Amino acid sequence: MALPPKWYQFLVSVFASLGSLLYGYDLGVIAEAIASPNFTNKFKATDNETGAVVSVFTGGAFFGAAFAGPLGDILGRKKTILIGALVFCLGGGLQTGARDLSFLYAGRAIAGLGVGALVMIVPLYQAELAHPSIRGRVTALQQFMLGVGALAAAWISYGTYVGFSDDNSAQWRLSLGIQIIPAAILALLILLFPESPRWLIDHGRPDEGLKTLAQLHAHGNQNDAWVRAEFEQIQEAITFEHEHEAKSYTELFTDRSCFRRLFLACALQASVQMTGVSAIQYFSVTIYGQMGIAGNDTLKYQAISSVIALIAQFLCILFIDHTGRRWPLIFGNLGNMVTFIIATVLLAKFPPGATHNNGASWGFIVITWIYNFSFSATCGPLSWIIPAEVFDTRTRSKGVSIATMTSFAFNTLIGQVTKPAMTQVGYRYYFLFIICNLTNALFFWAVLPETAKRPLEEMNYLFTNAPLFVPTMKKGDYMTDDLQHRVEEVERKQSAVSHIEEKV
Repeated sequence: MALPPKWYQFLVSVFASLGSLLYGYDLGVIAEAIASPNFTNKFKATDNETGAVVSVFTGGAFFGAAFAGPLGDILGRKKTILIGALVFCLGGGLQTGARDLSFLYAGRAIAGLGVGALVMIVPLYQAELAHPSIRGRVTALQQFMLGVGALAAAWISYGTYVGFSDDNSAQWRLSLGIQIIPAAILALLILLFPESPRWLIDHGRPDEGLKTLAQLHAHGNQNDAWVRAEFEQIQEAITFEHEHEAKSYTELFTDRSCFRRLFLACALQASVQMTGVSAIQYFSVTIYGQMGIAGNDTLKYQAISSVIALIAQFLCILFIDHTGRRWPLIFGNLGNMVTFIIATVLLAKFPPGATHNNGASWGFIVITWIYNFSFSATCGPLSWIIPAEVFDTRTRSKGVSIATMTSFAFNTLIGQVTKPAMTQVGYRYYFLFIICNLTNALFFWAVLPETAKRPLEEMNYLFTNAPLFVPTMKKGDYMTDDLQHRVEEVERKQSAVSHIEEKV
């Protein structure tokens, strides 16, 4: 029995999101690698050098996302995923065999190039394959698989930490080397999956685009009413975009509707990094150490935190197409703010080394778990969902590329300054994230319209006509229902043809 179309779309997207798994794994594994005794004894890195080991990866990812924008338009979504996976394999190999910090920096930068391309192109590819009714949960796979990668990294690193002696470099090399496996699987198999139908139609291959739409949505039936209506809407939208919309990066900044979407996507990606998530992910071991929690207990607690994050991301996949995008993002930032307030109070009242209060230590552990749940259920997935769905076909690859570059730029900033900041100013560093979570919530309450369940081809209408201060708008006022009207029209025509054939 053939799979239901939406399940087929979902499973194709699950495979593509192996690219997101690589990002999550690296985020998790490097925190444990730089804390392992063998690593610290071998490289004897200073705080700034440790920060560079982390940030050179996201610096490479910044440029990877930049290159993936034009590559995605020129070569297609699948080939861009292939290139990203192959580049990551090269970087992973250099990291695993690193003999000194220069090898490690090179491997981290090259792996970053691959990851940057993958996390930019994968949600875009997913959004262009998915039916509007499940687009949120499909693109939420980006964050879910990132969580799967972080979970795998946490437990694998914990195993290598306790399983190998301090004079054995497998304590960190093995966990770094394992990340090559999913990258190789992705590279080997991605070309067997369908190309984006929107990219095919946009590049003068409408027959292939129609065939792919039918494969994705109707078991290959090219006469299905929804497939025909969607095909016509995509063709008309692309024709309009070719004549009027952005054909270069410059026009993303000069066209009012395009710039509004670009500004929101970039603001969203920057805001997510300023929730404090990268500070916790990269330097969790250091942060736990500030509360007097040391040794392999820190890795165990971080692994438990990864399980909690995965549960939260799974809940997001289940409910995000029902709750919409706007209010989960707002409440998620407010929840993050509350957890950082509590964490700051704990660090201020019970300074590291000055007290041995076990209750405070456990309180800090639990509050980081609660933060991780709040972030992973809301802000994390939405930072990939919204940019992937707000742009037109003609601008999507360029716009998502710039938004992803913004994410990695802020990620690099936080990765570089967190270690010295935690050493120099301690708990006061958390004031930054308390303030940013509050301002994030207020900003998106004011400017972010609801985008859930709209066809991608209707986003231009929404961002051209909706007011800039969105609390005054009503969602129904800015929906065209064009796709539904097209489906009904196609069904009427097909019914008329069937009636005539019966008479004949």
